[in-house]
Formats: sequence, structure tokens, C-alpha cells
Amino acid sequence: MEIKQLKKRFIKDLVVGEEVNDLFSIKYKKPPRRYAGGFMFELRISDRTGQLNLKYWGTGNEETIRKLYDGLKNGDVIRVQGIVCEYKDVMEIGVNAETGDSIVVVQPGSYDIRDFVAISEKDPDQMMSTLNSFIKKVENSFLRTLLSSFFSDESFVEKFKHAPASISIHGNWVGGLLEHTLRVVQICEFQSRLYPNLDRDLLITGAVLHDIGKIGEYQIKTSIEETDDGMLRGHLVIGAEMVSKACNSIPDFPENLKLKICHILLSHHGKPELGSPKIPMFPEAIAVSLADDMDSRIEQYIRTKEEAATEDNWFWSKRLGSIYLR
Repeated sequence: MEIKQLKKRFIKDLVVGEEVNDLFSIKYKKPPRRYAGGFMFELRISDRTGQLNLKYWGTGNEETIRKLYDGLKNGDVIRVQGIVCEYKDVMEIGVNAETGDSIVVVQPGSYDIRDFVAISEKDPDQMMSTLNSFIKKVENSFLRTLLSSFFSDESFVEKFKHAPASISIHGNWVGGLLEHTLRVVQICEFQSRLYPNLDRDLLITGAVLHDIGKIGEYQIKTSIEETDDGMLRGHLVIGAEMVSKACNSIPDFPENLKLKICHILLSHHGKPELGSPKIPMFPEAIAVSLADDMDSRIEQYIRTKEEAATEDNWFWSKRLGSIYLR
């Protein structure tokens, strides 16, 4: 049995000036170019805690540099020996061939994928069981059949249980989609008690299905990546298409009900500038949209506060603005 190579230092813990001899995954590559001392290339590398640039400073032998570069692929795990440095106030790793620094590809199976992609701290089977308890309470026979068409499919359930909710914004880990979906459903369940005029079956169905397109938007390798389908269409459109096809396969499924469910998926980002082709147009649609935004934003604030590496009272986030830490 092959012994796995484990990471000793994660990106979030690196400090300028320290020597590095550790594992990272390649996000993307920038081709070799000439510099004063020879030829160099750049990589964007990552682990489960973040990303940073790597600059490989090679010799004047262009063929050697290009051979090394061509042997590296996006998604590869590499062992990097170099120095943490800083360029224009941004931390990066410098790898200098003349001083014996190196980049070596690590073979699949000889590293722990959890070093590169975070995994939910919650039990996926328990979360799935809780989600199913909400699904079983849906009384509308068409909506119950629609949900069953997805969640009685073992292949779909496995993908749903392991999918992330995003690349970096929220739920960016294995199981993140299920974790996020369950919280949105729980928020909507509370809304249905607070506002009894809401159609609970429609609301819960929309909450359960609102992000199913993410199983086609993201893929997990040594990092979370966007698929071509995700890049070109996005999970709102992918999910609405999945739901529309499922509705069409159910005999006598009401057309208006199909339109409502699809509208919830297409409008749940709330505004066109946030990716929604339509804004929410009925109570259950706005309820799902607000629940989705509530869960995403609260999680972002909590994580930013927990991860803020400062003794100041305030932390500024490009996405969220100023956050009070005390």
C-alpha cells in the first residue's frame, strides 16, 4: 500500500521569507518567457485554504524550461521547493533553478485529496436524511413525483451529496451544495409558518431544487472547477432545463406549475446583474431568493470573521465591505 504524501504547510499559514517544500495543485499556467537571467514561467497554485502565484526562474536553456513546463498540467499535484516572497505587496512563491529549487509532479493516489479540496464537516447521509424528511411532507402529488424523479435516482443523489455550492464564495467544499440546500429549505419552512398564505409545497420544492444545476456547473478534481456548461450557461439555466425535462416526463403535469418551479430556479439570484434572467414575480419565488441570499451572505460573514488574520477591530472584504470583528 502506497504511503500518501501529506501537506505540512497550507497557503493561509505561509509567511514571507520561509522556505517551502510542500504539495500544491495547479490551477492554471502562463507560458515561458525570457527574462534577464534566462527563461521563466508562472503557475497559479492552490490548496484547500487558498491560491497564490508561483514563479519558476530557470536558466538560459529554453528547451529544458519548456520541457518542464509542458510536463505540468492543470489539476496536477506538484511538490514545490522554493521561497515565499512578495511582489507588489502580494505573496507568491519563487522557485529558482540555479539554487536547487524544484517542481516535481506527484502521482495520483500518493496524496490526500482533502489537502486540496475541503470536505463538509457534517455527515452527508444525515443531511440527506433530513432533506428527505422535508421532501416526504410535500403533499402535492405532481411536486412530490417531480422531487422523487431526482431524489430516488441514486446516481443523481451521489452527485448532489458531493457537489460544492461554489468555487470560492460559499459552500466551496465537497458536500457544500447539500449543506446549503438544506439550510435554504429550513429557512423556507420557517417562512411557511410565518406566512401561512404561502404555498408550502411549491416553496419547499423550489428550495430543494433551486441549485440542482450546480451538479453540472462544477467538477471536483484537485480543486473545484467550473465546467464548460457551467461557464457558458450557468446553474440557473442548467437547473431550469433539468426541471423542465423532468416535468415533461410526468403525465399531465400542470403547465402553470412547471412554469412556476422553473421561474423560481431562474429568478433566485434576484437581479439580472447577479445572474438571474428574471426577477422573482410571486411570493414563493421571492421567498426562495431571499432564503438563498440569506444563507450565502451569513456564511460569508461568519467565515470572513473567523478567518480574518488581524488584531484590528475591523476587516475589509472586497465582496462584503467592512466587517466588525469584536
